Amino acid sequence: MILIYLDYAATTPMSQKAIDVYSSTAQNMFANSASLHDLGEQSSRLLSSCRSILAGLIKGRAEGIYFTGGGSEANVLAIGSLLNASDSRKKHIISSRLEHASILSYLKKLEYEGYMVTYLNPEADGRIAISTIREALTEETVLATIQHANSELGVIQDIKEIGRVLKENGVLFHSDCVQTYCKIPIDMRNWNVDAISFSSHKVYGPKGTGAVYISPGVYWKPLLPDTTHESGFRAGTVDLPAIAAFTQASVDTCSEMEEQLKKAQKLREYLIQEVQEEKLPLILLNAEDPSFQLPYIFALMLEGYEGQYVLLHCNSRHLAISTGTACQAGMLDPSKAITAIGISADRALQYFRVSIGKQTSKEDLQHLLTALKNIDEKELQHD
Repeated sequence: MILIYLDYAATTPMSQKAIDVYSSTAQNMFANSASLHDLGEQSSRLLSSCRSILAGLIKGRAEGIYFTGGGSEANVLAIGSLLNASDSRKKHIISSRLEHASILSYLKKLEYEGYMVTYLNPEADGRIAISTIREALTEETVLATIQHANSELGVIQDIKEIGRVLKENGVLFHSDCVQTYCKIPIDMRNWNVDAISFSSHKVYGPKGTGAVYISPGVYWKPLLPDTTHESGFRAGTVDLPAIAAFTQASVDTCSEMEEQLKKAQKLREYLIQEVQEEKLPLILLNAEDPSFQLPYIFALMLEGYEGQYVLLHCNSRHLAISTGTACQAGMLDPSKAITAIGISADRALQYFRVSIGKQTSKEDLQHLLTALKNIDEKELQHD
């Protein structure tokens, strides 16, 4: 039986066009883009073209794009490079308890180095209240990093308004846009954001490739001194075939953004309707306000069942789901994002995630609902 993939928030399959571009570039544009000979110059021109195209997709400028080895590295390099160029007397950072593991881990390192970090708690609906950001600001605040949307809840933050408050107070602002890039519009011309991070493998491109956009005019210093690649932003020869495939996948995904959003919303509405009609003990978190919810991500809890068991049950029925971010897979602790919205640690263990993409159909969700209805009652976990 064919596996039904419902874990698109973890990664997406490479599109055929991206695979073709990768293969063609690897064969024909293999020269180092930093080399001074003609072949190197050809590679450099392609790299510049990719930079311009990606910048256009987020309404930015080409000189603001810096390629990285993925979204996690992009987060670390963006935050570190901004801090390196900031006032060394300011040691306060604002973030949230919803951030990706790559950011939370790096912030912990910064705390060891003398920074103070305020971790904002979201409201029960997963959103960060603007008032809490205002309250967290001090004269020592140098930077804030707040994600655009959470990978486990799918909740979208009001980045434009958050950025306005931070800009008024002279605070640098970075946003992790890995889950939203090419899924919902990003507008660097009108957002009050200094830097964003995004990734290739979430938009049907290759893994191991991502990018940071730093608004031109914002001062930064590299984490590693004397680095030459990517204008000093990142060490190492760029992976041009992957970048070219990333660019192709981005163009294709962005061109279908509106269509895919409508499709995802319809599938979401279908699942909610079926759950209500079948009276399934299935809870969909944060379903009240669709304007601040990525329709691609379903944060679910099946009453009485641990998420790990639901995952194994679905896997045995050829359905691929998850119990949260793949970067934290294998950890026995409950999701930090789920507990952050006020759900107890014991109950948070019931959480599992379904995330949909281009290939997802109504029939796929029907298979999921059938599997959940037929879950073995003998394995019911009682408190």
